[in-house]
Amino acid sequence: MTPTDAVSSPAVIELRHYTLRPGRREELIELFDREFIETQEETGMVVLGQFRDLDDPDRFVWLRGFEDMTVRHRALTAFYDGPVWSEHGPQANATMVDSDDVLLLRPLTAGSGLTVRPSHRPRPGAPAPEGFVSATVWSFPPGQPEGITLIRHGLLPVLHETGPAPLAALTTETAHNTFTRLPVRTGENVAVVLTSYPDEGAHRRHIAETRAHPRTREILTDIGREQTAVPRTLRLAPTGRSLIPQLG
Repeated sequence: MTPTDAVSSPAVIELRHYTLRPGRREELIELFDREFIETQEETGMVVLGQFRDLDDPDRFVWLRGFEDMTVRHRALTAFYDGPVWSEHGPQANATMVDSDDVLLLRPLTAGSGLTVRPSHRPRPGAPAPEGFVSATVWSFPPGQPEGITLIRHGLLPVLHETGPAPLAALTTETAHNTFTRLPVRTGENVAVVLTSYPDEGAHRRHIAETRAHPRTREILTDIGREQTAVPRTLRLAPTGRSLIPQLG
């Protein structure tokens, strides 16, 4: 196996939400897919997925992963102090209103992370693929494990039974953010479930089948007692070079 054929299963994942200046999303996507994928991965991270938020034309969502927190610090330092960000970072930043809405995550269980093969990534200029990705975020009180346990042992088995298996189930990485130039949301205790579908209709059918499952009402009632906010579902369309949902 050559390095370009390597499989990556990062233990630390950032879910990044950018609010952009009106009408600038396509500019950022073109720049990102051309300049910021291989150059980030050369430092030791992996760019997992880039998406258009279907509910907000001025919202860009992406994920990147790291082997561990030590690698994260080293890779981010190398990239953001490096020549590519020095040259193209100002143009990227000019498209953004806010880039600080970031969740630092890890796999919820062994085997529930994202496994990708960067060598399968489409070339620059590839058209956006067919497909729809949902990312649902549940929020619970910090330090309270009950809600996360209900997701792990209650909801995830039902999701597996009623539709496509989630691409990943993630939860908050509690390690301190050592790369303070890039803030992350603190005081969080979340579960994030990512799922891929052929289209949005398949997603709606899966939700309906899940709600009709005999165990769902009790599970959702129990989760509702623990959560601090209504779950948020991101409706996402992958860009042409996104590894998600093209997992390897």
